[in-house]
Amino acid sequence: MSGNIRQYGMMIALLLLVVMFQILTDGLFLQPRNVTSLLVQNGYILILAIGMVMVIIAGHIDLSVGSVSAFVGATVALSMQRFDLPWPAAILLGLALGCLVGVWQGFWVAYVGIPAFIVTLAGMLLFRGLDLMILNAESIPVPESFQKIANGYLPEMGPVTGYHNPTLVLTLLAVAVIVWLELKKRSELRSYGIEVPRLVISVLKLVVVCGLLLVFGLLLASYKGVPVVGLILGGLVIFYTFITQRTVLGRHIYSVGGNANAARLSGVDTRRVDMFVMVNMGFLAAIAGMVFTAYLNAANPKDGVNFELDAIAAVFVGGAAVAGGVGTVTGSMIGGLVMGVLNLGLANLSVDSNFVQIIKGLVLLGAVAFDVYSKSQGKPSFIGMILKGLQRGRDDGPSGPGGGTGPSTPVAEGEEAAGFRNASRSHTGTVARSVQPDPAASSQPSPQPSAG
Repeated sequence: MSGNIRQYGMMIALLLLVVMFQILTDGLFLQPRNVTSLLVQNGYILILAIGMVMVIIAGHIDLSVGSVSAFVGATVALSMQRFDLPWPAAILLGLALGCLVGVWQGFWVAYVGIPAFIVTLAGMLLFRGLDLMILNAESIPVPESFQKIANGYLPEMGPVTGYHNPTLVLTLLAVAVIVWLELKKRSELRSYGIEVPRLVISVLKLVVVCGLLLVFGLLLASYKGVPVVGLILGGLVIFYTFITQRTVLGRHIYSVGGNANAARLSGVDTRRVDMFVMVNMGFLAAIAGMVFTAYLNAANPKDGVNFELDAIAAVFVGGAAVAGGVGTVTGSMIGGLVMGVLNLGLANLSVDSNFVQIIKGLVLLGAVAFDVYSKSQGKPSFIGMILKGLQRGRDDGPSGPGGGTGPSTPVAEGEEAAGFRNASRSHTGTVARSVQPDPAASSQPSPQPSAG
């Protein structure tokens, strides 16, 4: 529940930021062109945040993603300019190069045992140097066809409606999928014998989420429609949400981040998990690098600077735990949008760039401080208390099969919908305790009941 409280809290904070900038800019902030720019300008950071949240959940950090993105972007640009490689082949080359970088760094982390902080710090210097060697202090332009992966839009089709028709269709499909997933979740809870939240809670959540999605879709449809980078980002979010929440590999990532020793004793191949998160981060860094190169129409020597800091900030603002084991893909997207809204809103207000950096730093520090304070106090935030109040009627009601009112075993964020995951996490802790009995306790005789 605490993970959801943090995530919902950031959603509310994002909405409050949007409303505040809409008022301060006299209605300029939510202009369709501005909303489209928010997605296009922050697409590469959101892509990096998807991979970064998985790295952080597993208990690691990656400082090299900015340099890797720049290195891949420069290599792809050079291959198209000097070797006349077609842009689809150049994209495949960039993806393969990103995976190769991930294998290189994953080997040192997973099999040699060097901390990821040190490995990726070395990678940041290594791949930055390779990037500068390739560019030789010059920019390498990319063809117009390649630029469309960042600056292109879905083509218009259908009758004249005053809106971008494909965007309207995609928005309605997304709303239908969200409703279906919520109904499916309630059905799964019943099938596992777990108490189902009150219907009013589910309806309220659907109204808020679907309403925001409809507004966002209409704003995009009022301009040029969904940008290509938005399609790329949406596909990645759906795929990695499924991986982290619905697969064995995803549960292993959470278990390794929560307690690597217990996960290892339970049979989880922790080295395989570490290798996967590092290779996956290299893969997504390659995508982000190519998107950014296409956005700027060229590979430049300054590309990738501070990308890793923006991605890490998005993940922590989105509710991930510093110690690992907690975080979601959707939470990192919310955190990235919070930082993007801050950037765009302050730019619309003509705030000096130096103050923008100060504000972003304070937001990041506040988000992490909130996480640490909440864990030390064992209390939810003010927003969390509001959400608990809304669910008090459900919590005070009769418990379902196997239910109870005591504190639940902590699980990975977003996994409260599956009771068997709680059982799995509890079983992990049981294994860890059973292999290390207390000698003092075992040597003492059991107390005998008194005779009367």
